[in-house]
Amino acid sequence: MSVSALTALSPLDGRYAGRLAALRPLLSEFGLMHRRVQVEVEWFIALSEAGFAEFKPLSEAARGLLRGLVTRFSEADAQAIKDIERTTNHDVKAVEYWLKSRFDSSDELKRASEFVHFACTSEDINNTSHALMLGAARDEVLLPALDRVTHKLATMAQALAEVPMLSRTHGQPASPTTLGKEIANVVARLRAARQRIATVKPLAKMNGAVGNYNAHHAAYPDFDWEAFSKRVVEQGLGLTVNAYTIQIEPHDWMAELFDAITRSNTVLIDWSRDVWGYISLGYFRQRLTQGEVGSSTMPHKVNPIDFENAEGNFGLASALLTHLAQKLPVSRWQRDLTDSTVLRNMGIAVGYAVLGLDSLARGLDKLEVNREALDADLDHAWEVLAEPIQTVMRRFGLPEPYEQLKALTRGRTITREDIAAFIDTLELPETEKARLRELTPSTYIGLAARLARRIG
Repeated sequence: MSVSALTALSPLDGRYAGRLAALRPLLSEFGLMHRRVQVEVEWFIALSEAGFAEFKPLSEAARGLLRGLVTRFSEADAQAIKDIERTTNHDVKAVEYWLKSRFDSSDELKRASEFVHFACTSEDINNTSHALMLGAARDEVLLPALDRVTHKLATMAQALAEVPMLSRTHGQPASPTTLGKEIANVVARLRAARQRIATVKPLAKMNGAVGNYNAHHAAYPDFDWEAFSKRVVEQGLGLTVNAYTIQIEPHDWMAELFDAITRSNTVLIDWSRDVWGYISLGYFRQRLTQGEVGSSTMPHKVNPIDFENAEGNFGLASALLTHLAQKLPVSRWQRDLTDSTVLRNMGIAVGYAVLGLDSLARGLDKLEVNREALDADLDHAWEVLAEPIQTVMRRFGLPEPYEQLKALTRGRTITREDIAAFIDTLELPETEKARLRELTPSTYIGLAARLARRIG
């Protein structure tokens, strides 16, 4: 059977392949090979500038050729590396051999070819490559997708700031809010979650087989390898150096990043479920898509599939990210290979989060507010005014205000007339009684509208 979108094991490369095109060059095996080439090239160029007698500074032409291998890296190049790997059975060594094979047109580079991968362990190349991959995926794909959803929600919060809505605590009618305020709550949570994701610093190391510069020091014992490695990692690659490692960079920063994405997913699952419920209550309608079928047997159905899809994909992402966060910082002694095995799946984990964001954005674009349903719910919930009435009674020292309102409202249907009649019996200043009579479930919204507008 041929490999295609129809035969792919992962729906990310099958059913949803087109929706993850931006992530594929970054977190695929192609992306890993691309970053390995970048790291090897930057290390090689930096070595030429170190002042070693055996490796003179490279000419501008040689540097241009090397960096061109990075900027013009293609699927054909990746396949060539893969072909070499069939012989080496080692993916990083295959990159080294491929890079050396590109030197055939330059005597200058051929003379220095043994400085490719000089003193490096494979993990020096891999950990820096993974950091570059994840940093790019976060900054170029994940955060922009999260920002698009957050911006949509902030716009909705502003537009719906004054649209009253019946709250439900424990699934039962509760003090009214506004639709915009409930959305503003989500915006505030997402902005905090975004900050946690964005502020994680990708760490990397280039310090040899067990983190002590053993081979480096053996070759050039008087050279400051720590300072050199820091320059390559931070100035050459734009990462942050981790000075204390075993063979692997311990991946604590990855765990922090994956945990932060999981927190964002949790907020988005919560919102996806709430919107699903609001659609069920009729608070939102969904704009129809021509030709779309909601049920194979019930023609009337318009299902909230985008929010269900989002919820499922955020859940899958979090399950994978949680495993990565718990597993990656654990390595037997100076290293085992389990981190390498699971890291090959980080694209899947992030991919499900990006797919969830895409589904959620699609769903939000289809929503239309149904004011009639919102107003009808509020008009059948006059009992919610028991809260403000008993609170005003407390202010003025009337006896047993909570108990009186409990007796009036609990377990029965309350009307506008019931509320008005009760207010008439109260020994309150007439101005207070008039203010309470003016209250309706739709106007009893506190500062909700102000809070919603302020979300910006």
